[in-house]
Amino acid sequence: MGIYLNSKTPFQLFCNEAAETYFIDKSSMLGGLIPLVDSNEEAQTREEKDYRYLCITRPRRFGKTMMATMIASFFGKGKDSRTVFKKLAIGDCKGFEEHINRHNVIYISFNEVPDECTAYAQYISRIKRILRNDLKRAFPNAEITNDDAIWDILTQIYETEEDGRFIFVLDEWDYIFNRGFANGKDKAAFIEFLSNLLKGKGYVELVYMTGVLPIAKYSSGSELNMFCEYTMAAEEKYSEYFGFTENEVDDLFERYQRLNPEIQHVTREGLRLWYDGYQTKSGVRIYNPRSVVFSLMNNNLAGYWTSSGPYDEIFYYIEKDISQVRDALALMISGIPVPAKVREYASTSMNLTTKDEIFSAMVVYGFLNYQDGCVSIPNKELMDKFADMVEKEVSLGYVHRLAKESGRMLEATKNADTRTMVEILEYAHNTESPLLSYSNEAELASIVRLVYLEARDEYQIEREDKAGTGYVDFIFYPRRKADDCIILELKVDSTAEEAIRQIRDRGYALKFQGRLGETGQYTGRILAVGIAYRKVDKKHSCAVEVLSGGCT
Repeated sequence: MGIYLNSKTPFQLFCNEAAETYFIDKSSMLGGLIPLVDSNEEAQTREEKDYRYLCITRPRRFGKTMMATMIASFFGKGKDSRTVFKKLAIGDCKGFEEHINRHNVIYISFNEVPDECTAYAQYISRIKRILRNDLKRAFPNAEITNDDAIWDILTQIYETEEDGRFIFVLDEWDYIFNRGFANGKDKAAFIEFLSNLLKGKGYVELVYMTGVLPIAKYSSGSELNMFCEYTMAAEEKYSEYFGFTENEVDDLFERYQRLNPEIQHVTREGLRLWYDGYQTKSGVRIYNPRSVVFSLMNNNLAGYWTSSGPYDEIFYYIEKDISQVRDALALMISGIPVPAKVREYASTSMNLTTKDEIFSAMVVYGFLNYQDGCVSIPNKELMDKFADMVEKEVSLGYVHRLAKESGRMLEATKNADTRTMVEILEYAHNTESPLLSYSNEAELASIVRLVYLEARDEYQIEREDKAGTGYVDFIFYPRRKADDCIILELKVDSTAEEAIRQIRDRGYALKFQGRLGETGQYTGRILAVGIAYRKVDKKHSCAVEVLSGGCT
C-alpha cells in the first residue's frame, strides 16, 4: 500500500460516508464500470473500450468525491472491502467477485498541496515524488530512478510485470485553475502532465476524473481529447449518481421522520423549495445532496451549500459586466427564466466578457440551472443568496433600488398604507426595469416578487398556492406564527377591490385556519391584499382588508 497507489485512504473515507444516517447507496454505478475493465475481450465491446476515460464535472458538493472514493475502494487492492460492498447494490451485480480488490488503483486528490506552496513547481513535484516512491515500493524489481518520468516508469512496469496495469481515480483535476500559485503557463503544463500520464498508454485500464470545470480541450485541441465528459447540462449518462433524485429524497425524509418523531422542523415540501431546482439533460429533478443531508441532520431548513467553497460569492461573476446581466438578474429574481447560450467550456476563462460566458460559469458552478435554452435560479437556498446580493450592491442600479424599497413595501402593506404601496409600484414601473411593460397577471407577479423581496426574511412566500376553492396568486406564511398572514391577489384591467372580493368569496383564508375544532397554528391577523393594474392609463391600485383579527 502507498499514499497514491492502492491507498487505504479512499476506503476509510468511503466507509465513513457509508456509515452515515443519511447515506444513499449509489454503488450500482460500479456495475457500469466493470465492463470497461473486464479483461475478457469478448465481454468488452469496442464502444465500452472507448469510454474508459471518464471526466465527471459537477458543481461542488454534488457527490463527485464520494463516488471517487467508492470506485477506488471497490477496485483497489489497498484494503479488503468485500464486507462493505456486499451489503450494497453492487453486491448482486455481475462481475462483483471477479473485480473487487483485484486492480491496481492510483488515487490522487489534486486539492492536496505542499506546506506553504507558492509555486506550481512545488505542487507538481510533490505529486511526482509521492507516486514515484509508491511505485518503487510496490515494484522493487523495476529499475526506477528519480530522474525517470512517471509515464516512463509506468510503461516499464507494464512491459515487465504481469500485474502492470492501473486504474486512475483523479479527484478535483481542475484545482490549480483557481489557485494563485498557478499562472497560464503552469496550467498548460499541468494539462500536458495529464496528457503524458494518461493518453495512449497501455498501462491505463480506466480513468475516472472529477472536477467542476470542463476539460479545457480548446487549449490546443488534442491533449485530453480521449476523455468523454459528462456534465449535468449536456450528458444524461451517470447523471443519477450525482445529486439526489426525488425518490432518494423521499427515502431520506422517511428516515428523518422515524428519527425525529417528536419535533420535526423540516418538511418534505420544504426540502423541495430549498434544495431542488437542478435538472439533468433529460429533465430529471436533482437535489443538492450536501444541503439535503445537513438540513435533515440539523433538523433545520437553511442555506448550507452556499456557505462552502471559494466560488460562493455570486457577485464575483455578476461584476464582470453588470450592464449586460442586470436586466436578466431582475427577471430571474422575479422568477422568470432568461434565454442564454450556455457553453460550459467558457467557464474555464477568468476573463468573462459576455453575458453568455458569465451565465455559463454560473451554471458550471451551480448558481444557476440550465434547461430548454434558459437559465434560472434553482431554489430558495440560492434565491436568498441572490437577494442578499442585490440588496447590498449599489452598482446593480435599479435592481438594488427596488430591492431596498421592498422593506418599505412590506411595512406599508401591514399598515394598510395603500398610498405608499401604489407609490412604490409606480416607482418600480417607471424604472428601466425589463418588467415595466407587463400586460397580464404573470408579468405583474414578477414585479410583485421584486418589490416584496425583503419579505422573504419574515415569510415563506408561495406562488399560486391551493387555498379554499381555488388558487391564490401569493400566500405569505409568517415564520413567526404570531405575525400577520398575507393573501395577495393580482388583477390586470380590473380593480384591487375585485381582488379582495375574490379572496373572500373563494375562502382563501382557510389556508391559515386549522381544521374544524382545532386551533390554527397561526395566531396573527389575516390580511387580504389586492393589487391591480390598468393598461389603458398605466395606473396601479391597491387595497388591504383585515379578514380576521387572529387566525383561530
